[in-house]
Amino acid sequence: MTVSFFDGHNDMLLRLWLHDDWGAAAFLESDGSGHIDRERMAAGRMTGGFFAIFIPADKRKMLAVGPIEQKHALTQCLEMIDIFDLICETDFAPCREKSDVGRKTGKTPGKTPGKTPCKTSDRIGAVLHIEGAEMISDNLDELDILYQRGVRSIGPLWSRSNIFGHGAPFSFPGSPDQGDGLTDAGKALIAACDERRILVDLSHLNEAGFWDVAACSARPLMATHSNAHALCPAPRNLTDRQIDAIAERGGIVGACFASSYLRDDGRKLADTPLEVILRQLDHLVSRLGEDGVGLGSDFDGAVIPAAIGDCSGLPALGEAMLANGFGTELTQKICAGNWQRFLRENLPD
Repeated sequence: MTVSFFDGHNDMLLRLWLHDDWGAAAFLESDGSGHIDRERMAAGRMTGGFFAIFIPADKRKMLAVGPIEQKHALTQCLEMIDIFDLICETDFAPCREKSDVGRKTGKTPGKTPGKTPCKTSDRIGAVLHIEGAEMISDNLDELDILYQRGVRSIGPLWSRSNIFGHGAPFSFPGSPDQGDGLTDAGKALIAACDERRILVDLSHLNEAGFWDVAACSARPLMATHSNAHALCPAPRNLTDRQIDAIAERGGIVGACFASSYLRDDGRKLADTPLEVILRQLDHLVSRLGEDGVGLGSDFDGAVIPAAIGDCSGLPALGEAMLANGFGTELTQKICAGNWQRFLRENLPD
């Protein structure tokens, strides 16, 4: 069986924005930096994914949690969208409506002069995602600008506070139940996203914020890149009660490859076996069901198990799933099918 992959989260746009050439060159030319480029996506049989925009407080310290000025964040956000649009000219097919998911473009990606095209005959289905909504002011005026530019998924918080609420801290071990819930502005943002059918991502929210989103929104709940707290007690991971709430709402969780959210000791080690990902998948399936689990790698944003390494190593995970009894149908659902179905059901018409 040939397994294909649809990824719930990566930070490629940030990496490209930080690149010396400031643009898509590192992706288009496959220079080997980071975890994702066109050649490795083809090797990894990636059919699509969520491509995140994350605004760092400090370019030298990516995980700095200091406050970010809104206009500054908006400028950087729009610059990353420009990079996304450039890649859409050759390789990406933006997923903005239900009908965009899995659409056959009839175009071959990689037709840049002098470059070798990817082996696949279809462009990569790409959902433009916001990770931390610092670029949106409390009057929400910027939301329609972002929507017009193609944003269809927003995580209100990263692991820092903003005007919308509080993110889960990086402490380990720890409970996600740290800090207050959404602010009034945060609740208004969730309502505005619902009106526009913008997906709301629960990853990085603290537990109080999680339950506020569940109360404010009538839509299926989604965590693009989170794991089970029962197996790895990082505050960023979901308790079984949270996972059960996602299941009750017909939602989905993308299992994250970040070693610090996989390992029971919380260490950032590439020497982390694939078995820990399989244990997470098994636990998530046991509570969410076979239709509620996907992948959310966190490529370009985390230390990834060496057995995967980068997106070209995704087939190794598929093979491990098949070898460990997940079965062909469930393996394909988790690796791509569940995300594709969820998007077809929940993106705008």
